[in-house]
Amino acid sequence: MEKIQLDTSTILGNLFSGLTVAALSFPLALAFGVQSGMGAFAGLFAAIAIGMMTAWFGGTPSMISGPTGPMTVISAAIIALSIETSGSLSAAMGSIITIFVLAGIIQIILGLFKAGAYFRYIPYPVVTGLFSGIGILLIVLQIFPVLGYSSPKNVVDIFIEAPGMLKQVNYAAVGLASATLAIIYLLPKISLTLPGSFVALIVLTPIVTMLGLDVNLIGHISTGYSDLQMDKLTLNQSLGLSTIVISALILAVVGAIESLLTAVVADNKTKKRHNCNEELIGQGMGNMLSAVIGGIPGAGANMHTIFNIKAGGRTHLSGLINSVTLLILMLGAGSYVHFIPLPIVAGILISVGIELINFQQIRNILRIPKTEATIMLIVLGLTVFDDIFQAVTLGVVMATFLLMKKMADMTENKALSGTIDEFTREKAWADEAYLTQEIQQKIYIKHINSPVFQRFSPEFLALPNRHHEIEIVILRMEKVSYIDLLGVYAIKEAVSVLQDNNITLLVTGLQQQPRDMLKKVRMIPHILPENTLHLDFQSAIKSLSTVTPYPSSQKNEI
Repeated sequence: MEKIQLDTSTILGNLFSGLTVAALSFPLALAFGVQSGMGAFAGLFAAIAIGMMTAWFGGTPSMISGPTGPMTVISAAIIALSIETSGSLSAAMGSIITIFVLAGIIQIILGLFKAGAYFRYIPYPVVTGLFSGIGILLIVLQIFPVLGYSSPKNVVDIFIEAPGMLKQVNYAAVGLASATLAIIYLLPKISLTLPGSFVALIVLTPIVTMLGLDVNLIGHISTGYSDLQMDKLTLNQSLGLSTIVISALILAVVGAIESLLTAVVADNKTKKRHNCNEELIGQGMGNMLSAVIGGIPGAGANMHTIFNIKAGGRTHLSGLINSVTLLILMLGAGSYVHFIPLPIVAGILISVGIELINFQQIRNILRIPKTEATIMLIVLGLTVFDDIFQAVTLGVVMATFLLMKKMADMTENKALSGTIDEFTREKAWADEAYLTQEIQQKIYIKHINSPVFQRFSPEFLALPNRHHEIEIVILRMEKVSYIDLLGVYAIKEAVSVLQDNNITLLVTGLQQQPRDMLKKVRMIPHILPENTLHLDFQSAIKSLSTVTPYPSSQKNEI
């Protein structure tokens, strides 16, 4: 409870951001609830419960949590399987709640055992393949709702039946979905504070009612909870204990990955540092509470968190206000939810799917190493066309072997970092011993003593906040013989953080494989101009008088 601090310097920003991000969360929560198969209110329950618990107990002050695309798609698969084996949603609720609660418990255990830091080592191709695959799947599942019909659950069936549906299109539904997407993508050009999905919901829904358009509505969809008697909850024996445990484990792991990735994004934008283990505990508690009250699982929501930060959210108070506002909206407008047209929901979910797809990585598919490209495509393909559980399981196995392969060629990463005067107490490299006091005060040296590195430490990324006098960072890569995709994006992340603080990054001793890799993905020369790359440390020092900061336009060119 000590985390909800009433700092007068930020309270207005947190209040405003909490209110405005609730306007973004409300329609998305409804859409995720509908997509899950448990009903619109299941999404709202999740947004309120998870958002509130992570605000109290999470480790990322500015994060907004709730139902997300990846967690919803996995939950929908679990719910569909449970209904198939039980016969109805009400009969399946015992198993569904058990899986969701167990997922939360697993996340809490991971946090208590300090496992949060290990998620940073999951290879980039696995994460990209999984999340991009979920994004594509989410879009494909909206084809039928956009055309005005209920969607088959199987992607193959969707593609088989879609041509026949094109002969009897509901043009009102297509128009609504198109209008929703237009509002979502065009409104930010006019106002950055109004969420397009919320505006689409409150503008288009009354128009449909007034014009009497013939489109499918959310309707009075039971969550399966209204008829539920808690003392009669039973596990579905046919589902099997192993299926329950594996499903919960997959939910817990994917939720942890998504939350911690969002936490890193929040750190970069707020220049603060999250506590990964506290975040896992908060997420676990949120998922447990959500399950108990009839909601679906969730995680740290990237889109919501960025919106919250841009609106002024800096502490856990913004997340708490978001949840309270959602509760008020649900109590006040809940009776009107059944009037919302499904094509609007489909349009919102398509926008979420587009956000999940890593177009940058897909563009670079021919430039990256074949092993990593193959892993990404396999995980993506399985996610879309086969079984998301198999995709996650195989992705974890492939990630393990990929890490083992890299570890076989690398020594323990013993990176040393600090200002030059700190190296008098640690161990400076020989050619760093003769720098003048003037140079020592304005540069920071980062040693990489390993053939492979995956991500810069939070301490390094927090550098600008701790050492305001630093003007230049020198990254010594003489001992880096190999770099993978995660290493590439680690450098990009570092440049972005340093650039935001007018700090220039110089690189020394770049070997052939890392240089070729950085060129393939166009990091060189767009993010790292040639004049920032030096053969050795001495040439980097000699260049200090001529170094200029990177042009801001180069920041996001790859």
